[in-house]
Amino acid sequence: MTAPHPTAITLHRASHVLEVAFDDGAVFRLPCEYLRVESPSAEVQGHGPGQKVLVAGKRDVNIAAIEPVGHYAVLLRFDDGHASGIYSWQTLYTLGREYDTRWAGYLKALQAAGLSRDP
Repeated sequence: MTAPHPTAITLHRASHVLEVAFDDGAVFRLPCEYLRVESPSAEVQGHGPGQKVLVAGKRDVNIAAIEPVGHYAVLLRFDDGHASGIYSWQTLYTLGREYDTRWAGYLKALQAAGLSRDP
């Protein structure tokens, strides 16, 4: 089985949502805030297990630019200056499939840490 490939990537700036359609028919509407706090960058994920950083205060973040990286990924440049996460097609697909679980976990972690989504 081959990895899914996007057939369309659309940034809805007003609603702060990145819509990604894949060749298997899946379509995901991913909030920019979610993509920012789940960035695959070392700045967010760390360099090893258990090093992920809990990113707060990103409720209003938007994507400023989307840049292709070869034929396998995109670099998302966020309007808060974060621009080091390269989102492979597989990463975007996984983030779409696991949105409900990951988002609920993020909200729970924020609450436990006494942090907010607000800037």
